Amino acid sequence: MPPTFDPWRAYVVAAEVSMATQASAESLAALRAQRLAALLASAAVHSPRYRRLLAGCDPATVRLEDLPVSHKAELMRDFEGWVADPALSLQALRRFVADPVNIAADFLGHYTVWESSGSTGEPAIFVQDARAMAVYDALEALRRPQLRPVERLLDPWSLTERIAFVGATDGHFASTVSVERLRRLQPGLAQRLQGFSFLQPLDRLCAELDAFAPTVVATYPSAAVLLAEERQAGRLRAAPREIWTGGETLSAASRAFVRHAFACPVANSYGASEFLSLAFECPLGVLHLNSDWAILEPIDAHGRCVPPGHAGVTTLLTNLANHLQPLIRYDLGDRVTLREACCDCGSHLPAIDVRGRDDDTLRLAGAAGMPAVKVVPLAVSTVLEEEAGLFDFQLVQQGPRDLLLKTRGQGEKAGRTLRKAHTVLAAFLEGQGAQGIHIHCRGGQSAQYGRSGKIRRVISQSDAAWPPC
Repeated sequence: MPPTFDPWRAYVVAAEVSMATQASAESLAALRAQRLAALLASAAVHSPRYRRLLAGCDPATVRLEDLPVSHKAELMRDFEGWVADPALSLQALRRFVADPVNIAADFLGHYTVWESSGSTGEPAIFVQDARAMAVYDALEALRRPQLRPVERLLDPWSLTERIAFVGATDGHFASTVSVERLRRLQPGLAQRLQGFSFLQPLDRLCAELDAFAPTVVATYPSAAVLLAEERQAGRLRAAPREIWTGGETLSAASRAFVRHAFACPVANSYGASEFLSLAFECPLGVLHLNSDWAILEPIDAHGRCVPPGHAGVTTLLTNLANHLQPLIRYDLGDRVTLREACCDCGSHLPAIDVRGRDDDTLRLAGAAGMPAVKVVPLAVSTVLEEEAGLFDFQLVQQGPRDLLLKTRGQGEKAGRTLRKAHTVLAAFLEGQGAQGIHIHCRGGQSAQYGRSGKIRRVISQSDAAWPPC
C-alpha cells in the first residue's frame, strides 16, 4: 500500500468531511478560519518564501485579503524556496514526471506528484502529502452526487460498477494519476476502473469502450459530446448509466445532448491541478464549493474582491489541505461567480458558477466518403505540449483541411519549437485518419481570449463549411 495513503488519517478526514457536508454557514466559516490560521502558521515556519512574506504577521488574525497574490510562474521559479520540505527538488521532480512508469508512484516514499497542463504557460509540478490526498479522497467519495440512489443502496461499495476514464492516460496529469493511484490502492478495483486514451483514433477508442462495457464514463465535456455523437451515429454501442464530466465548461446544451444520447444522467464537477475536488453538483445541478477546505476569491482587474453575483477577471485559490506546497491567494485563472442566494437544495456550502476552458473540437476532412475526423482540444494540447514542448500556442481551424498554428514566441528557439510542433501535430492528425491537412505556422502572433478569460487554445472559426459528422 503506498505510504501516501494513511488509513487512520483517511478515516478522520472522512468523518470531518461528512459532518461538514450538512454544517451551518457559521460552522463552515469557523472551520475555514481555523484551517487558514493553521496553513499560515505552517507556511511561516516551513516555507522560506512565506517565512519572509508573513514575517511580523499573526497567523490567527492576519486578513487573507491583505496577503499578496501568487502566480504560477513566480512560484515555479522559486520552487525550492516555496515548498515546505527541503528534500523536494524541482529538477528531480521534472525527471520523475518525465517517465510514464512513475505515474501514481510515490516520490521520496511519501508524496503523490502530478503536473498541470500548460494552458497558461509551462506546466507546474504539484506535490501532495498523505493529509492532502486524504482530503481529496474524502471529498470525492462523500460529496459526489448520487445519480442512482436506489442502486447505491443495493451496491454501496460499487462492486458492480465498471468505470472508464477517457483522457490523456500516459501523462502525469491529476486525473490520470488519481485513477492509477486508486487502481494501486485497491487491486480488486483494477479490472473495473480503466483508463482509455483520447489520443488514439476515435474508432479504436469506441471499440475499446464497447469491449469494456462501462457503467460509468468519466471524461471532459468536449470528449463526452464527441462520444455522444458516436453513440447517436451507431458507432459506439457502450451504454453507461452515468456520465461524469469536469475540466472544461459544460454548457446546458452540451449536457442535454450527452444526456439524451446516452439516456442517462450527467454530473459535472469542478477541480484543478491545484486542488483536485473544488466543487460538486447538488441534486439540483448547482455547483457547491468545498469551502471547508478551499477558499476562492473572484477579483477584478485591480486585484480587488468582487461581490457575490459578479464574475471577476480571475479567481484566487487558497488550498487549506496542502501544507507541503502552500497555495495562498494563488491566481487560478478561471472566472468564478459566487452566487448571492443560497441554493434551494439546503446546503450551506457556497453555490458557484464557473467559466473554465471553452475550446473547440476539431472536425477535419478524412478519407473520401468517410465521416469527418473529430479531435478533442485536450488531445491537441497534450500532443503539442508533451511531444513538441510548445506551451504558448493557439490552433485555429480555418477550413476542413486548413489549420493555423500560432505562438507569441519569436526568435530562433521559438522557430525550432514551432517546426517541431508542426511535425508532431501533422503525424498525430494523420494517425487519427485526417487526410490532406495543411498546417500554417506563425510566430509573434497575438491570441484570442475566450469567455473564461483564458487564452483559447483550439478554435474553430466556423462550423458551417466543415465536413458533416
